[in-house]
Amino acid sequence: MKKTRIKDTERANVWSVLRIMSDFVKGFDEMKDVGPCVTFFGSARFDEKNPYYQEARKLSKLLANRGYNIVSGGSSGIMEAANLGAYESGKAESIGLNINLEHEQGNNAYTTKNVTFDYFFARKVMLVKYSLAYVIFPGGFGTLDEFFEALTLTQTKKITKISIFLVGTKFWEKLYDFIKTTLVEHKTISPVDIELITYTDDLDLIASEIDKRLVLHVNELKELGECENEYYKQMIEFISNNKIGKQS
Repeated sequence: MKKTRIKDTERANVWSVLRIMSDFVKGFDEMKDVGPCVTFFGSARFDEKNPYYQEARKLSKLLANRGYNIVSGGSSGIMEAANLGAYESGKAESIGLNINLEHEQGNNAYTTKNVTFDYFFARKVMLVKYSLAYVIFPGGFGTLDEFFEALTLTQTKKITKISIFLVGTKFWEKLYDFIKTTLVEHKTISPVDIELITYTDDLDLIASEIDKRLVLHVNELKELGECENEYYKQMIEFISNNKIGKQS
């Protein structure tokens, strides 16, 4: 009986690897040509009357009107607000990257592109891989996980440097103060790491900073000799069409 259980486990592990590969292949295939994106994170528990929901919707529409595709986890709350803003704009993709759960998390009604994953970690890769910026609205454990992972990936240079916006300053005040004081005082992070976070409620500032990040990103690609890359050409075309910044 023991040997049988071991064989069953081994067989299950093999199938898990294939399902994991399937998640990544599906995500890469669906997201490879989407163009510049901004990912929104935040609580699934806020309804449309919540002020953070309203601000996420407003910011999403502002960014979509500038041509940026909006990416969310595809469910309710802040995710729904982000997709709704992009959907109302009609000028960009409203992308929902959802997760298969047994009892919850259906797709919201405001996406133009949906991808559903079996594994949280595969989904998380897709949420961060294709975006120039992450906007972190108030949320719970999942939002905190996504916020600190984004910071870690950027701090350790495992991804191209992106802009991370912490929106809802009253909600995040104590956490932001903890990062600035306790973590720095105990030297678990460097003072310069604080600069990875833009702590603001100014939606116009966020849009402006994302424009700057796009221009910096394109210039970084140019310095790396990626000028013949299709992705680089796509970014240049986007900047030209939307009259963003100036290229060197």
